[in-house]
Amino acid sequence: MSSEARQRKMADRIKVIVAECLEKRVKDPRLGFTTITDVRVTTDLREASVFYTVYGDDQARTETAAALESSKGIIRSEVGRQTGIKFTPTLAFFPDALPENAQYVAELLQKAAEADAQVHAQAANATYAGDADPYRAPRVDDSELR
Repeated sequence: MSSEARQRKMADRIKVIVAECLEKRVKDPRLGFTTITDVRVTTDLREASVFYTVYGDDQARTETAAALESSKGIIRSEVGRQTGIKFTPTLAFFPDALPENAQYVAELLQKAAEADAQVHAQAANATYAGDADPYRAPRVDDSELR
């Protein structure tokens, strides 16, 4: 198995283990509605970066970050127990910027749609500045040519 495939497989396994552990084992009341979005593991499988999102306001995000930090040991021991590898990777939790980026893209798309609607509204009532086709020559009958 290639190194990249091993990394990917281990990252996927850690993602599932961490999500299950947060749901079933961690009983911290500060832990909000958390979703594990991604896990990235170094090539030597010694460090794992866990990305998460939290549903709620800034206070919920802050409290969840503190809860994850304090329960890191429990989660890491569960990862070590379930993966069975020689060295259990250290875990680092990072808030995922995905929701903010998605909101920003949605706002940009909304602005583009509004601008597009304005252009269509102007085009519907627009008329040519001069003749409809200033380059079109008048038609000549065939009978006039003879």
